[in-house]
Amino acid sequence: MDDRKQQTLKRVFVNDVDAYSSRHIAEVLGKCEAEEESDDDGEAEETPSPRGEPAFQVLGTVSSSSKEGKLQFLHLQHVSPARDELFQLLLECDVVVYNITESSTQQVEEATWAVTVLRDEMQNFKSRKFFILISSVMTWAMTKPSEDEPQAPFSEEDFIRRRPHPSFRNHNNLEKLVLKLPRGKTSKLKGYVVAAGLQYGMGENIFHYFFKVSWLMQDPKIPIFGNGTNHIPMIHVCDLGRVIQSIIMLKPKSKYILAIDDAKNTLEDIVKTISDVLGPEKVYKLPLQDAITMKAFKPEELDCLSINLRLDASIVSDTFNFDWICRDGMVENMKSIAKEYKHTRQLLPVKICLVGPPAAGKTTVAKKLCQHYKIHHIDINSLIEEKMTQLKEMINGADLDDISEEAAVAAQEQLEMINQSMEKNQGQLAEHQFFAILREKLYSKPCRNQGFVLDGFPETSEQAKLVFSDEEPENKDSDLTSKIPWYNKIITPEHVFALNASDDFLTKRVQGLPGSLAEKMCYTQEEFVPRLARYRQLFSTEETVLDFFDHREIHPECIEISSDDLEDTLVMKKITEIVGVPKNYGASPEEQEEENQRREKERKQKLAAETAERKNRKQAALAEMTNHYEEWKKNLLVVKQQESELLEAKALPLRNYLMKYVMPSLSEAMLECSKIKPDDPVDFLAEHLLRNNKED
Repeated sequence: MDDRKQQTLKRVFVNDVDAYSSRHIAEVLGKCEAEEESDDDGEAEETPSPRGEPAFQVLGTVSSSSKEGKLQFLHLQHVSPARDELFQLLLECDVVVYNITESSTQQVEEATWAVTVLRDEMQNFKSRKFFILISSVMTWAMTKPSEDEPQAPFSEEDFIRRRPHPSFRNHNNLEKLVLKLPRGKTSKLKGYVVAAGLQYGMGENIFHYFFKVSWLMQDPKIPIFGNGTNHIPMIHVCDLGRVIQSIIMLKPKSKYILAIDDAKNTLEDIVKTISDVLGPEKVYKLPLQDAITMKAFKPEELDCLSINLRLDASIVSDTFNFDWICRDGMVENMKSIAKEYKHTRQLLPVKICLVGPPAAGKTTVAKKLCQHYKIHHIDINSLIEEKMTQLKEMINGADLDDISEEAAVAAQEQLEMINQSMEKNQGQLAEHQFFAILREKLYSKPCRNQGFVLDGFPETSEQAKLVFSDEEPENKDSDLTSKIPWYNKIITPEHVFALNASDDFLTKRVQGLPGSLAEKMCYTQEEFVPRLARYRQLFSTEETVLDFFDHREIHPECIEISSDDLEDTLVMKKITEIVGVPKNYGASPEEQEEENQRREKERKQKLAAETAERKNRKQAALAEMTNHYEEWKKNLLVVKQQESELLEAKALPLRNYLMKYVMPSLSEAMLECSKIKPDDPVDFLAEHLLRNNKED
């Protein structure tokens, strides 16, 4: 983009773009295309940039603790700027958007400072700037209804009557500060206050707890905290971004705007719908305080969920004309919101199929995969028993008012049909009934949410077609159909692995099992050999089950089982490399704490072992040095003794010489010296010896 075009784009500042709400507002503005704008009188201004081009350059701040890199929709990104740097940044922007809906004290303080310094500096502005404060409907939480019409909803015209929740008084004071900015065309700083409903969508924020516990399906019922009859004003977070976009583009005359959708949903409506779409389809009510005890919500979040307000956003509905994502509210659009939630958080089901000959270790690998990916094991051998247990629980649950009478009757009929079929077929369930139970399992919420490992089934291409391609839709893409046969993508595995090993290897593995275990697993010689022969026959036909998947671009991976891989480590490594990382929430806080404790224990044990090893090595080295030193001392004594003996041996001839030739002359000289007593005895001795030597 050239410099001239950059100068024509409006520069929009958004605070804390690494937070949930501000991030999606900034993204909406960053992707906004240029349109005609209006001045304060509603007349169109000159389009700042050609249609189809970006309308704004979005600048934002992120906290120093943010782990994200540069956000693509931002023109510039500043990390926790100091006040002086932030002030210069605000002066460079045409529009300043401060979002304080996250209820952060720091957000309110910074926004108060920002509007104050801009107000004090506005006389020096070259052109008009806009300050948009995104506040919360919690500033209306304690507003008393009209005595004449107590059930009538509030609108923007009632904003003077609004009374904030005690925890949102600073938000209310900041709203008043923005509303006091000078009005009229001569004002260089125009302010807007947007009272936003509780935001939802795009992975969720305040409603995340309900989505998470529903998606996990670990609890039979989803809790509603409080009586649940309170009406909660809400708005999809991207629709809130479009409201801000419309304010910038249209510049409405009203300075106070409610940003909510058209729905009047209660907390019970919301939780029940989340549970129906994502979870167990059951709810129950708990006291508000339990939300804190269970660590489901913080006190300030619980305050927001407890709000009971009916509001009408007349300006947004009547003045702004943008394409809503959820104008009808959360409950009406829950299916698309749940899909959005899973996509945003990458909570995608992992769907695996394992096939292979008997004794190849399919069930062992399947259980390890389920533990690794936190998905569900579909064991064909126990599927019917599991279904019958479920039906019996439903029949018994009718007595406890947990199950409706109609559901209990339907369960009783299905159980009777299963029993009759098994009686007619010598304990085997009719194929069409079995496939119906399997499809029901694959369509179940846990399998659709987290995924599954289908263990040892299907065995043939025909079985695969009956399970995964039985309900072929009427409206299909003809181009795709001509290339890839149709299949049900919701329940069909995305990864197929065929474990394989030689007959000799499998036979030896079975023979090594204890007799009781072999009988339990049907691996006795009489049972195993026919089963293995049947498998080899099925996988030597013209079209095998692997061909079914391969024709649909789900290419099976063949993995050879090795005798060196007794723990299936290599098999697991290859499968996890192909499937990828787990796509779920991972460990719970309790599991994470347990894992951290385990790792800490292992770390301490490893450290203690290393310390003990170092100590042992040090002691061994010290003992070795001591032994070497003692040996050295012994050797030194031997050497000294040998040197002494050698010197003594060498000194004997010299001694004899001295006694014969030197000592007589020296003795005579010393006697003579003692008689004469010269002044220099040494010189005397020397001359005497020299003289006698010449005479000799």
